[in-house]
Amino acid sequence: MDQRERLQKIISSAGVASRRKAELLILQGRVTVNGSTVTQLGTRADPSEDFIRVDGKRVEISPRKIYILLNKPRQVISSVSDPQGRRKVTDLVKAKEKIFPVGRLDYNTEGLILLTNDGDFSHAVARAGRRMPKVYHVKVRSRPEELKLNRLRKGIRLKSGIQLAPCRITDLGGDRNGWYEVTLTQGKNRQIREMFEAVGSPVQKLRRIKIGFLTGKDLPVGHCRHLTPGEVAQVFRVTKDRTPVSEKRPGPKG
Repeated sequence: MDQRERLQKIISSAGVASRRKAELLILQGRVTVNGSTVTQLGTRADPSEDFIRVDGKRVEISPRKIYILLNKPRQVISSVSDPQGRRKVTDLVKAKEKIFPVGRLDYNTEGLILLTNDGDFSHAVARAGRRMPKVYHVKVRSRPEELKLNRLRKGIRLKSGIQLAPCRITDLGGDRNGWYEVTLTQGKNRQIREMFEAVGSPVQKLRRIKIGFLTGKDLPVGHCRHLTPGEVAQVFRVTKDRTPVSEKRPGPKG
């Protein structure tokens, strides 16, 4: 029986990187199989027989899949490494296996973030969109007028040229500096901060309170918990997406 799998799946399953990042590593010529550099995304290998290395380091398949929900504090970086020596999300989680964050939260944003060593899981969550919306509580300086909020709800174009998708914004009350609940189906870097800056209401506090059906109930800031098998199954059921990235989009143009 053929035990070979796509290289990007093997690398993500080993917890080295997400599926998408693994594809980039291959395209950059940083992956070798039995001593030969591989740059083709369709390449397959048998992790039990072939010697697979990333940047010269042997890739070892983790025998156990890890799925963790962390309530990230402020001033913690959503990365597995940081040249500036700041605290990382992986520093807050006790796991023998190599894990990586699913997506990112800004350094000064607190709230829920998933960590895993399962590339399929990470890929499914990252591409889920409206099937797993992300909900935030936002405090802004100077409450924007309803007309400006409606602009944000419809989806604005940022100065960078990025067109944002429509979102849901609910007024949670407050005085001059108001709180809002924002529901996104799109994940752009610093999206909420740039949205409110665009209408003259800079963000003062920002926290993510939900990822799809997952909430931070009874999970204090700085603490984490493992997802239950039922929750993991529900994520895959909700997202209905286990197709490798390379089979969903065309390869690079040569």
